Amino acid sequence: MCRWAAWIGAPIFLDEVISRPDHSLIAQSQQADECKTATNADGFGVAWYDHRVEPGLYRDVYPAWSDPNLAAVARQVKSGLFLAHVRAATGTAISRNNCHPFAVGKWSFMHNGQVGGFDGLRKDADMAVPDALYSERKGATDSEAIFLTALGLGLDQRPAGAMEEAIMQMQRLSEQKGTTPHLRASLAYSDGTRLYAVRYASDRRAPSLYYRHFEELGGYMVVSEPLEGSAGGWTEIEQNSHCCLSGGGLVQQGFLAGGALGRAA
Repeated sequence: MCRWAAWIGAPIFLDEVISRPDHSLIAQSQQADECKTATNADGFGVAWYDHRVEPGLYRDVYPAWSDPNLAAVARQVKSGLFLAHVRAATGTAISRNNCHPFAVGKWSFMHNGQVGGFDGLRKDADMAVPDALYSERKGATDSEAIFLTALGLGLDQRPAGAMEEAIMQMQRLSEQKGTTPHLRASLAYSDGTRLYAVRYASDRRAPSLYYRHFEELGGYMVVSEPLEGSAGGWTEIEQNSHCCLSGGGLVQQGFLAGGALGRAA
């Protein structure tokens, strides 16, 4: 399991999420409170958007707390849309190619969770990635397979629908060839304009996920765990829901429910 955080709004320094808060992402890499594995030391990464369509990407295999370059980058880089992640590996190698976020073109993606019995269905998951995108398959994680499958299903044209279909394809593979729990996920992805977040589980035991509106900055933060010692000001995202965040606010709908919740925040 992993921890992650994402921001959309007025540009802020990356360290406002990565290192400065009491329960920052670096703090969570050492001691997470709402995670099966308290330590998330198997790499880190950040994807941020600024002057170009494609996101900047910085990833490495070291524990987030031990890399002075991460702290230096976070103190200097400012962005109005970024995704940051600390990793606890669940069966795949500790390598840079397996560190989140992943990026292809304008899209970035990160994930916390598991696909039950992924080792036994990895070949089938790879086969779901279209030939035109398979060269982007740099690592071996279930997360990257979900991302590339979603791109092949039309992420550019219908972001929510394509991502939900990719997740359900992976769940069906686990049901056929894997083990329980078949799929648990909290994930975020972005095209540089909007930020999307999903909290879903096949057994309704989805990983934790929260959001907070910062009115003075006109923005939203979505996190695995609140960045302060208490959850004050943070709202838990409902299980089996899909959120879209933009300058117009936050819209949350039921996962594969065609807007069953349809609630704006």
